[in-house]
Formats: sequence, C-alpha cells, structure tokens
Amino acid sequence: MTKITKLLTDLEIASKADIRPVKEIAEAAGIPEEAVELYGKYKAKIDVTKLPKKTCNGKVVLVTAISPTPAGEGKSTVTVGLADALSQIGEKAMIALREPSLGPVMGMKGGATGGGYSQVLPMEEINLHFNGDLHAITTANNALSAMIDNHLHQGNSLQIDPRRITWKRVLDMNDRALRNVTVGLGGPAHGVPREDGFDITVASEIMAILCLATDLVDLKERLARIVIGYTYGKEAVTVRDLGVEGALTVLLKEAFKPNLVQTIEGTPALIHGGPFANIAHGCNSLMATNTARSLADIVVTEAGFGADLGAEKFMHIKARQGSFSPDAVVIVATVRALKMHGGVPKQQLQEENVEAVRAGIPNLEKHIDTIRRFGIEPVVALNRFISDTSEEVEEIISWCKANNVAAAVADVWGKGGEGGFELAGHVMKQLNSLNNFAPLYDVKDKTADKVRTIVREVYGGEDVQFTDKALKQLIEIERNGWGEMPVCMAKTQYSFTDEPKLTGRPEGFTITIREIIPKLGAGFLVCLTGDIMTMPGLPKQPAALNMDIDAEGNITGLM
Repeated sequence: MTKITKLLTDLEIASKADIRPVKEIAEAAGIPEEAVELYGKYKAKIDVTKLPKKTCNGKVVLVTAISPTPAGEGKSTVTVGLADALSQIGEKAMIALREPSLGPVMGMKGGATGGGYSQVLPMEEINLHFNGDLHAITTANNALSAMIDNHLHQGNSLQIDPRRITWKRVLDMNDRALRNVTVGLGGPAHGVPREDGFDITVASEIMAILCLATDLVDLKERLARIVIGYTYGKEAVTVRDLGVEGALTVLLKEAFKPNLVQTIEGTPALIHGGPFANIAHGCNSLMATNTARSLADIVVTEAGFGADLGAEKFMHIKARQGSFSPDAVVIVATVRALKMHGGVPKQQLQEENVEAVRAGIPNLEKHIDTIRRFGIEPVVALNRFISDTSEEVEEIISWCKANNVAAAVADVWGKGGEGGFELAGHVMKQLNSLNNFAPLYDVKDKTADKVRTIVREVYGGEDVQFTDKALKQLIEIERNGWGEMPVCMAKTQYSFTDEPKLTGRPEGFTITIREIIPKLGAGFLVCLTGDIMTMPGLPKQPAALNMDIDAEGNITGLM
C-alpha cells in the first residue's frame, strides 16, 4: 500500500483510502450472502443465525495498555495494525472492537476507530451514529424508565418506593447538568415527583447485557433480571415484575446483531457494543467476539483503558461468561505516556527525556506483572510516535529484554500492517505456546474478598475501605443471594489508585468503595470507587468545537 509522506490527519487518511464494498469483505471472511444485511455500501449487520456452524474456534489476542494519559496510547491503532500485519503474513485474522460513544467523540478522547494507516472504515460513520445501536440501547433504557414512572402514576401495585428507584435514564453524551434531575413535576396529571438522574448510555446495564448475552433468549432473560429499585418493604423489584422484558428485547433486536466493516487494508472488523472500562466492563460484545472466532483463525480484540481495568474485566467477566480465555495478550505503551508517568507535563513531551522514560517504566512493569498473574506471558507493543527519539525507544526495549519481556516497536500509525510485522511475530510465538490462564478469584469468594484480591494483585494496593453505605449493601447482597458474581470496579483510568493524579506506580494505598450496585442482568456487582462519575462532563475545549461540514457534506475536525 502506498503511503502518503505528508503528515495528514486521521480523517484525511481515511478519506483518501480505497474502501471496498462490504459485500466483498463478507465474502472474503466466509460470511454467506443471506447472513449479510446491508447498511449502505460499506457497512452491514450480520445475522449470526445464518452463519455456517464451525467446530473449531479461532484464538483470541487481547490488546490492552498501560495506564492512559492525555498523551494517548493508541490501543485501537495497535489492534488494527496488528490484525493487518497478521493478515499480510498469511493468517486468517479478524478484528472485534467496541463502538465509539458520542460523549467522548464530542468531548476530549475523540473517536475509537484507530489512527493513521491503521483505521477501520468508514471512519466518520462509525464514530458518529454508526448503525444506530447506541440509540437503540438508549431507547430501551429510557423506555424502561418510562414504564417505571407510569407504574407509579397508575397506582403502584408493586409498592415501589420512589425514593429507592435505582434505575436511571441515559443519554449518549457528556452532560453533567443531567446527573441529578427531578421528574414528575407539574401536578397529578404529569406523574409522581421524584429524584432521578442520567448516566451516559455506555454505563447502562442494558449496554452491558447486550455485550454479554449469547442469543435473543439469553438477552431477554438477562433484561428480566434487572433490578430497577426496591419496595417500601426493601424487597428488590425487577423488570420481570414489571413485565416489560419482551418489549425491551424487541427494541434491541437489530442492535443485537454485530456490525461488519473493514480496515484500510481490507481486514474484516466486527464493531459491536461499547461499555466504558472505568464505569462498566469495557469490552465489545461476546456476540461479535464469538462470531469472529467462528470465522477466523485469529481474533484481535481490545479492552478499554489499562490492564488494571479493561483487561482485568475481560479475564474475570467476559472470558468467564463467554467460556473462553485469551491465548495471547499485548500491552500497548508509548514513549510519550511513559514520560508523563515519569513526571513530564504534556506540553514538554516533544523534548527528549530518557530519564523520564525510565522513571515511567514502573507503570508498564505493574501491568506486565498483572497479566503474568493471570498465567499469560504478555507482549509489549511500543506504539511509535514521530517525536520519539531512538534513545527513548531503546530505553524501553532494553528494559523489556533485561526483564525477559517480548517487545516490539509498532509503527502501525505510519505504515499500517507493515509496521506491525515484528509485533505479529512475537504474538504468533505466544499463540503457538501454552499458557496457564486462570482467574485471580473464584466467584464463590466473598464479595469483599474479591475486591481485595483485585486491589492487591491488580492495582498493587495495600487494602480496601468500605463506606458505611457499602457495608450495608454487602449485607444486603449476601441476604439476597447475589454474592456469587464477579465484581466490576468503577475506578479512574488514570491511576492504579482511586486518585486520578497519582500516576506512575503508587504503593501502600487504600481503595475506598463508596457504593456497590447489583447488576443482575449483566451478571456482576459494580463497585464505585473515589469520585468516579457515570455521567461524564465536557472539557473546557470540547472536540466538538473543531468539527465542521461543508456544502458537499465533507466533515473536518473529527478525530
């Protein structure tokens, strides 16, 4: 593939790429025509019920990263570049990614389609409304809210306590003004007044359920198990009690089908589901991953943020519920991010600073340690930026060699799959080796013990402190028989601790659990730490300020 030497934006590179009709991508992937439901020329839904049965499933490569920084790590870029590299060396590879949320796209983080010459296409459509999945999830979530408030208005036969309704409305946007609202004002004709609030759509339990369900029957059963609140007698009330699980499943019928697109180099990519890893479990749908496993020999997938969040939840939640394990793990690091963990401010990252790189390596070291604790030997992918110097790069590669860690420089932003050949070689070596994967805790362990295990073994912390509210909830969880589920830690992505500014590799810290929320449909317990928000806010200078469109419909400023 001919590369353009001028430094272009991701959007400019994507717009100049040769994109093939998605029907051709489907055919090359072994997807029969009757299973392909076109959404225009370059996107499609896959009806998995019409796929041929396969007895041998492909191997799974999980791409994770060090603790993220404002400098960027490029996990999605490496995921795409690695899959393209594997395809170029003759492997039948496929990608499984999460869908972007409009909140980060319009906010600070930007899109989630990779970058440079390692992108999935059509980049603009995927990063904006895509095939409408997040809108369907938003609608289903808010339909449930409407049913709850209507039940209160129509006599409240279930005796739901309006003060103990835990279900919130959602919106796929960062909007701090909606975190706490009051509904039902205006008199008896307009509902029962009560306090409510909005989460971002990707934090909805319905998003998690869509990503963990295995078929429509399982989807409906999971929806039925959702706890929406409690009665005056403090008994749990579920969607099954309201009798609306069928209606919610109907609303999600099309969204439940995985979406097929392609990389710049034509590698098939399934993009489906998008829970955040700092407030949810951070992985694309089981449906997409298992569909890719049935079609390809190698599936390259990712989990959100660092290994302390997305990868931990991949191991303990997604892999456990999907009855498979990762066959290889890649940890993405950058010189820039390690310099920030070493104390360099963002505005000084262009300057060479080998000492700062060295000071930041302990963050990488802890993530390597975490993956090894799961019984897997990781591969480090050093995602190269133009500003990186050879001395800074060599500092990281030399450290990896000295510590028996396989590592490769990945120049996939600038070279696409070609820039990932060395990384692909290391990954293939791991795929052809046996690992000793095992979760760090048993779901039958006490909830508090599961949390302590994560804090001590994954975060490197010393202990856990539960607030009085969380302690009461632990008792309630055990009383209701909900204790035998994995935990989903809601924690800042920027630090191993619950303090975002404590970067690098802190030690001797305590994590505070302020609240525990049962998500029976998703099948896990969410433990809220620190000041984590389930409805983010926009930054002072949102990315939306840079976006525009001309008379011909050409978009600019979309990251």
